Amino acid sequence: MSGPAGTDLGKAVDDFSAQKGRLFGIAYRMLGTVADAEDIVQDVWVKWQSYADRDSVRDVEAFLVTMTTRQAINATQTARVRRETYIGPWLPEPVDTSADPSLGAERAAALETAVLVVLEKMTPTERAAFVLREAFDYPYGRIAEVLEIKEPAARKLVSRARQAIESDRRVSVDTVHQRRLLAAFLNAARAGEFDELEALFATDVASYSDGGGAVRNASRIPVFGRTRVAKYVAAFASHFWTGVAIDWVDANGRASVVISCDGAPIAWLGVGAADDETIDRLYWVFNPAKLGHIAHVVAVAGESAAP
Repeated sequence: MSGPAGTDLGKAVDDFSAQKGRLFGIAYRMLGTVADAEDIVQDVWVKWQSYADRDSVRDVEAFLVTMTTRQAINATQTARVRRETYIGPWLPEPVDTSADPSLGAERAAALETAVLVVLEKMTPTERAAFVLREAFDYPYGRIAEVLEIKEPAARKLVSRARQAIESDRRVSVDTVHQRRLLAAFLNAARAGEFDELEALFATDVASYSDGGGAVRNASRIPVFGRTRVAKYVAAFASHFWTGVAIDWVDANGRASVVISCDGAPIAWLGVGAADDETIDRLYWVFNPAKLGHIAHVVAVAGESAAP
């Protein structure tokens, strides 16, 4: 996207660039993958660039947000069909939030992996209403305009989405405790210490592995329960952790790690906490298609740290 300053195209570029982070943030929360979100943003740019009556647009942000949200709603239909045939659990693609903790939003809401997993189960309009309200703090009247519904219906959509999120989550553990729990898990997992692992887990802990059918390490069904998850993690300690490098990254607003072998990423790992002392979710992303962007963050950090 480029255009000479002071020209109509140059102004279109400037206006769009000012909103691009927000647009990506909406599309990513709606779709859960970087590529899909980038496709939406690119499509919106093409339409904005070729829009014949840009001068009549009084509120550029509102115009572009509406276009992005509606495109994302349409795209969820295609994404849902793809995920119906997805092999094993589907998890959102981890994104770097070190530079932009809320990905263009007023708040970081609907960005944590646990929340995005629940959003995936909602209808497209519920998802859109929740994202616009909770992450971008749009008033209900504005949400109703974007979704082409009445304001009471917009309120009901947000309320239903909130209830779904709250029923799936226990408490919001601060980032310091969450990072400490992940570090404790890594120590116990690498050593294969069953008792230490079991002590770290909530009674109803669940482990989800997203391999997309492409990776053997990924369990094709979730593993539930403190004892079963502890046994599962301890069982692969002797071979999975041998010779790997572990790099900490800030993904989806939380501390997480990229696990690499011979310089190539093999997994991303994040955890959810039931309270300050126990882990209730393990999220493993093994699918190579979902590791490229977050692994690039590690590579760039390594290059900048090199003498």
